[in-house]
Amino acid sequence: MSIIPVESQISMFLNKYTPAVGAQLREARARLRAMFPRGFELVYDNYNALVFGISPTERTSDAFISVAGYPRWVTLFFLHGADLRDAHGLLEGQGKQVRSVRLTEPQDINTPEVEALIAQAVLPYETAFLAAPSLSTIVKSVSVKQRPRRPQK
Repeated sequence: MSIIPVESQISMFLNKYTPAVGAQLREARARLRAMFPRGFELVYDNYNALVFGISPTERTSDAFISVAGYPRWVTLFFLHGADLRDAHGLLEGQGKQVRSVRLTEPQDINTPEVEALIAQAVLPYETAFLAAPSLSTIVKSVSVKQRPRRPQK
């Protein structure tokens, strides 16, 4: 049995998208990774979306932020976003915990308003990140059954 390298797997996941959405997701992922040089990038090619989560540990429950690709857009998720102060009204969602920002462009991650939300979100994890190893990527799950990654005609 051959083992596919992680980045090759991720390329295969990203290639399911249109070139435009795939490129946006690649760049959003790169921008998020650049903000967190330590810890773990947890990858989920799940039923609804391809998700890249950031965590100070290998545990899914410790992930606090992620970027996800859908057929027509890319979204930045704050997994404890309901607790964040959103002075600019960027966060979407009505659930008890998760909030999100739909990215019109990957560069949106680096706007002062979004960076302020990210800075708030990481606060409870700062000590854990200091103790974490250099950033490494783990493919946590791949769903056999998935929604199409390209828009339906």
